[in-house]
Amino acid sequence: MPSGRPPHAVCAAHARAVPICRRTLRLILTAHGLINLVDVAELLATELVSNAVRHTKGPAALRVSWSAGVLRIGAWDADPEPPEPPRPLEDLVDAEEGRGLVLVRACADLWGWQPLSRHGNRGKYVWCELGATA
Repeated sequence: MPSGRPPHAVCAAHARAVPICRRTLRLILTAHGLINLVDVAELLATELVSNAVRHTKGPAALRVSWSAGVLRIGAWDADPEPPEPPRPLEDLVDAEEGRGLVLVRACADLWGWQPLSRHGNRGKYVWCELGATA
């Protein structure tokens, strides 16, 4: 991926945002020769954007960057509340929700979140990273 400002896609906070972000990510990675990361990256982006869309009333955005052999995928949303920490997988066997960050934790090399504040707007950024060998 080119250096400089990372590509991003702004998604409206509705269910259609998820497939739009997933397809956009596939196009970006394919165009930059990172096809080996597409399947896992799509899964991770789907979980992050789904959470952002589900837990905010405002906009959500997907941000993708590539640096030093590491793909970073993140989702921004307008809700400043931290994400709930992933529960142990065995606690989720019969659960109908709550698996998103468990999948992110299991599939990504690293993940985290940070609160954001800019021009009086608050929100958070939840991100994960994949190495080129993923």
